[in-house]
Amino acid sequence: MENKDKNLYRLDELSNYKIASNYSDVRGWMIVDADNRTIGKIDNLWVNKDMQRVVYLDVKLDKGLIDDNRNEVRDVIANDNGKEFIYKEGDSHIIIPIGSVSINKDTKIVMANSIGYDTFRNTSRYNRQYNFDREYERKVMKSYYPENDPESGYDSNDDAFYNRREFDNH
Repeated sequence: MENKDKNLYRLDELSNYKIASNYSDVRGWMIVDADNRTIGKIDNLWVNKDMQRVVYLDVKLDKGLIDDNRNEVRDVIANDNGKEFIYKEGDSHIIIPIGSVSINKDTKIVMANSIGYDTFRNTSRYNRQYNFDREYERKVMKSYYPENDPESGYDSNDDAFYNRREFDNH
């Protein structure tokens, strides 16, 4: 079912889009937190078509980070008739706003500056097969930026929110 309000597309869904030459294509790069702990690998980029810019990194979480959550995971599995969906391709993806990372072209590593490992570990994930909806977006933003609670009028189309701090070296 096509969502007519959809304004977010994976970069690879948009055949006529490519990354501006002065920016790095970070797909396949590692992403780490501020303490240099591995969060995962950048699987894709989510583009806001109206704004013609990347707004989210799509990250496939590192198995270690998922395993760190295994006690909670075990409960989830138990409640799901023993299907270990979380370790399959399942819910292993999260989105990270482009404005909250810095990119090091030399090491090909992306760093999440302000969001901690535990936050990533506990952030709600989505299954790449099913993409995500606005509700998921709100939930994730709320876990990253509790002070920017969506109820307070946060708008994911707000330019300031995605103020692309840096897409380059320091």
